Amino acid sequence: MITLILGGARSGKSSEARRLAETSGLEPVYIATARALDEEMVERIGRHRAERSAAWRTVEAPLHLAASLRAEASAGRFLVVDCLTLWLANLLGEEGETSEVYATERAALFAALPGLPGDIALVSNEIGWGVVPLGVLSRRFVDEAGWLNQAAARLAGRVLLVAAGCVLPLKGNA
Repeated sequence: MITLILGGARSGKSSEARRLAETSGLEPVYIATARALDEEMVERIGRHRAERSAAWRTVEAPLHLAASLRAEASAGRFLVVDCLTLWLANLLGEEGETSEVYATERAALFAALPGLPGDIALVSNEIGWGVVPLGVLSRRFVDEAGWLNQAAARLAGRVLLVAAGCVLPLKGNA
């Protein structure tokens, strides 16, 4: 089953994804999309690692998420992708003057997801509730994140919204 877990920064969405994986009885695999490009991100990644028990295996997939999911998915595993919005930012940063990188990787992700075995939790930020950003790239990021979340929600059997650590089911069972 695919679960999409949405929320704002520090809402508890990653904790909910970990909880689902740890109570599933399946082998937990963390698919990390973050890149440690500065000291603050190194610290964030370290905090996330410390929150996971030794039972977790971590796979880094900052760009080629579909390929990593195909390689890691199995009936006995619960994959947690944390998070789609960092993956999107990485891909948009790779594009330069072209939009082909993100379009290709996004198409690969949505082609792969429906046929993957096991359980998958996709963690993503819900960022479209604020003001419209001033810059072109910022507006594109907000637009693409919204469309990415909508596409993931269509595929997911369960969609959860997390705010202040409280989980609200939007689709499927909590």
